[in-house]
Amino acid sequence: METLSEQTCFGGVQGFYAHHSKACNGKMKFGVFVPPQAKNAPVPVLVWLAGLTCTEETFAIKAGAQRVAAELGLMLVMPDTSPRGQGIAAEDEDWDFGTGAGFYLDATQAPWAAAYNMETYVTGDLQETIGDNFAADLSRQGIFGHSMGGHGALSLHLKHSELFKSASAFAPICAPMQCPWGQKAFSNYLGADKSVWANHDASELVRTRPSKATLLVDQGLADQFLKEQLHPEMLEAATQESGQKLELRRHEGYDHSYYFIQTFMEDHLRHHANVLQKV
Repeated sequence: METLSEQTCFGGVQGFYAHHSKACNGKMKFGVFVPPQAKNAPVPVLVWLAGLTCTEETFAIKAGAQRVAAELGLMLVMPDTSPRGQGIAAEDEDWDFGTGAGFYLDATQAPWAAAYNMETYVTGDLQETIGDNFAADLSRQGIFGHSMGGHGALSLHLKHSELFKSASAFAPICAPMQCPWGQKAFSNYLGADKSVWANHDASELVRTRPSKATLLVDQGLADQFLKEQLHPEMLEAATQESGQKLELRRHEGYDHSYYFIQTFMEDHLRHHANVLQKV
């Protein structure tokens, strides 16, 4: 692991690092906030999955999470949103596909399958590096995210609930099979078989693989992507059918930005801490 930078923050350390990932065919960058409690014993881990076009730095700079994470003794882990610099012809053509848009799945279609394996990265390579280099208690781990990252957090929790014991999301893409962003990503990364797509769609997964956790989802009603891309009502209907516990909070006046995320960040950190500190 390579240390890129480290700064003292609320008695802990906000750092940025790089390591080699076999799953992503090269160097991947990630951020970690280590709370002061980690000086004494391993602490619970909360993985943040960012949205389209974001990097490993976006959350650390914009979300305002470190103060409360330091209070609660939560380690925050922030992976990048995709592999980079793979030399794939279409990699940088669109802002909502390719670079910065890995969608937290393992691609099955060429040329993407050689590197765009973010599910294996988040649940494998990144886990190993965090466990080897930080005072992390990986048996007490949650996951949350925003937009594309909210999709990733919900779907990875439902598929790996033994690893990620708590989950929440801000303005997630709740039904990617039913929206342009998801259809574009899934068709290119996964091919035409929609039965394969369903294994990466939270609104489908809650029907077949509900977890014991309560999913916390915050959605702004002034979000410019709400009607076309996000579809929280589809997740809500699916959870009612399956019995999956969901707390879906709708907020007048809030949009898709990190100003919205900042506003409710403390609620999400406490939601995860209440679960992880009891495991």
